[in-house]
Amino acid sequence: MKLALAAALIVGVAGVVYVTKGSLSKPGTAKVELASLAKGGMDKLELVSTPKPPPAASFVNSEGKPVTLADFKGKVVVANLWATWCAPCKKEMPTLARLAADYAGKPVEVAAISVDSASATAQAKEFIATHKPLAFYQDAKLALPFAFSPPAQGFPTTVLYDKAGMERARVVGEADWSSPEAKQVIDALLAE
Repeated sequence: MKLALAAALIVGVAGVVYVTKGSLSKPGTAKVELASLAKGGMDKLELVSTPKPPPAASFVNSEGKPVTLADFKGKVVVANLWATWCAPCKKEMPTLARLAADYAGKPVEVAAISVDSASATAQAKEFIATHKPLAFYQDAKLALPFAFSPPAQGFPTTVLYDKAGMERARVVGEADWSSPEAKQVIDALLAE
């Protein structure tokens, strides 16, 4: 009888541990953690209510080859929409470059995507070249901002994706991507 009670107790405890562990690993738990990081340099951080995949709209890399945000699946993606005519975009670019440098060698992609027109491609390439290690990406057709759901509300807009390729949060407007708070957000997404 004692052996049966001990076995039942062990099975019960194992069940509680299993259920508790399962509830902690659900995406909703990570959202709560991200929400707590919306302060300081990340005070504009807005969580998406339901994680969703990136839009299929393509943009081009420095060689003119088509790229999509889904191509970066497996990495935490910081997709930043910017333009050379956007003063806040230009102001935050050095912080994005520092973020990219700080996470070099880790599964993080800081994709600064210019929405400048085709006639301003040379100017945009020249500007991004002064912010190494950022690579040049461009959406001269301005399709990507409107492909997001909801569409981007202006520039700069930064959309954050987890390693599974799901949108988790956005920042509309300028942010300090080199701040400790920004790094906490990226670290939280990396830890998932």
